[in-house]
Amino acid sequence: MDKYIEVPFDKSVSDSLNAGDYVYLTGTVYVARDAAHKRMMESLDQGRELPFDIKDQTIYYMGPSPKREGKVIGSAGPTTASRMDKYAPRLMDMGMTGMIGKGKRTNEVAEAMHRNKVTYFAAVGGAGALLSKCITSSEIIAYEDLGTEAIRKLEVKDFPAIVVMDCHGNCLYN
Repeated sequence: MDKYIEVPFDKSVSDSLNAGDYVYLTGTVYVARDAAHKRMMESLDQGRELPFDIKDQTIYYMGPSPKREGKVIGSAGPTTASRMDKYAPRLMDMGMTGMIGKGKRTNEVAEAMHRNKVTYFAAVGGAGALLSKCITSSEIIAYEDLGTEAIRKLEVKDFPAIVVMDCHGNCLYN
């Protein structure tokens, strides 16, 4: 079933999604990869706040993509989500409601998703050039020194994804 979702979204929206749903996301998502996640955890460990309010937000695990001339962003394909699995439960416990990436997740992530009503979306790997056409703006908001792994705020319109793990414990990978 195709669903059109405004991002950010709350737990009630996450609760309404089921593994296998095709979704089109419109609104704001944040990009963060390994280095940014590590730095966010270090900030939290030191008692500092994250560079953006994580409540109800969706993080896209997107591969590095330098901006191309005349474009908002370069290729915008997903990266393997499991590299963020050691960080994701903490962010879910803080209120994050969505993740976009590719590949399987650990049992700890699945348990945190169920506990916090979080949805994991898959974006199609290898389709980064097409996905970039759904991004209407891209802005580095933190950790600029990390280069292509800095945290970005993206505005997306009808960004296609598939619910591969829902908050009810269903997983298309299984």
